[in-house]
Amino acid sequence: MTSEQYQEAVDWLFVQAPNYQTDGEKAYKPGLDNITNLCAFFDNPQEKIKTIHIGGTNGKGSSSNMLASILQNAGYKVGLYNSPHLIDFTERIKVNGKNCDKEFVYNFILKLKNLPEAIRPSFFEFTTIMAFEYFYQQQVDFAIIEVGLGGRLDSTNIIKPLVAAITNVQLDHQNILGNTIEEIAGEKAGIIKNNTPIISGDENEIVKNILMTKADKEKAPFIDASLVKTDLKSDLKGNYQQKNIKVVLALIEELKKLGFAVSSENIENGLLHVHENTGFIGRWFEFSKNPLIICDTAHNQAGLELVFAQLNSINLHKHVILGFVNDKKIDEVMNLLPENSEFYFAKPSISRGRDPKEYEDLLIEAKIIYKIFDSVQEAYFTAKQQCTNEEMIFIGGSNFVVGEFLEKNLEISR
Repeated sequence: MTSEQYQEAVDWLFVQAPNYQTDGEKAYKPGLDNITNLCAFFDNPQEKIKTIHIGGTNGKGSSSNMLASILQNAGYKVGLYNSPHLIDFTERIKVNGKNCDKEFVYNFILKLKNLPEAIRPSFFEFTTIMAFEYFYQQQVDFAIIEVGLGGRLDSTNIIKPLVAAITNVQLDHQNILGNTIEEIAGEKAGIIKNNTPIISGDENEIVKNILMTKADKEKAPFIDASLVKTDLKSDLKGNYQQKNIKVVLALIEELKKLGFAVSSENIENGLLHVHENTGFIGRWFEFSKNPLIICDTAHNQAGLELVFAQLNSINLHKHVILGFVNDKKIDEVMNLLPENSEFYFAKPSISRGRDPKEYEDLLIEAKIIYKIFDSVQEAYFTAKQQCTNEEMIFIGGSNFVVGEFLEKNLEISR
């Protein structure tokens, strides 16, 4: 297999099946019939591995990577399925921090091309069965599976995990999951299964009650991680990570009850070496120190509120590069923008990317200092020229803005 053959195969996957990240709602195929048929075609690899299921609006990626790092430190072989990827497709499927083998991806896509006509999966269903099969072939001790979207109808919900977690519930993807916290919580609660412990990291009593009601119905032990007391730290920066750490500690406790050995030292070391153990980037990621350049993939109102609040706590003049996709409510973001900043807006280079000229009236109304650019890279070069070492640059607003920036600049920085 050549690199060109690999790229052609991955390109086929993106073209063949609509991808929610780039195509939006039209790519979303709710329901488990398709993934059930797809898994059956491959002899149900998900039933041959031990899984841990992690859902929620924000914090899924951070929590799953912290958990993977701890379990790796304890000597386990750990599969990790996250989405979306920032730079390369193989980031979605990892074993002990190493991206999925490209040869496997290539050969698996060849098999997907020969699926029966009756099975027409979405892009996410394709990648989900690919992850299950890879983890089975790699004989992992655990496969940590991150929910793609929602929970109840998400294709990952075919698994029967040892334990599950819902980090929190916030307004996001309302066009698919519902317009209220209650509706979205109901969808997220869909991953709660019979007699399977469920960890909740949300402090909202409305959310807790919805999750507890579903847990009670399923006779699933309910663990409130927001009550966990800890002063443990992680190398994943961002004040919001303290809430994710509580979820991870509660997950570890449940695994220990099932007989899996994890020491306090494993927990402490695992939390402090997440980047090294899993290769996770994108959440409050320090790209550079001089000047300070921070990337964060927070992209909904709740996530951006936390990130912008942390930016406000840094006493530096800020150059803020932002871009959004079409389904984001920009007016809500305008109320959150960090202070002491000048802004650089650009359209992410995907079909769902939103041209800043479409919401320029909101920028004028917000009375901020801003410029609009044709690309994220152009915005970055301009910000870098303007930024002194006593100032800072922030890049975010969308996974695609951060991914585009890192793809073009990460290797250069190394």
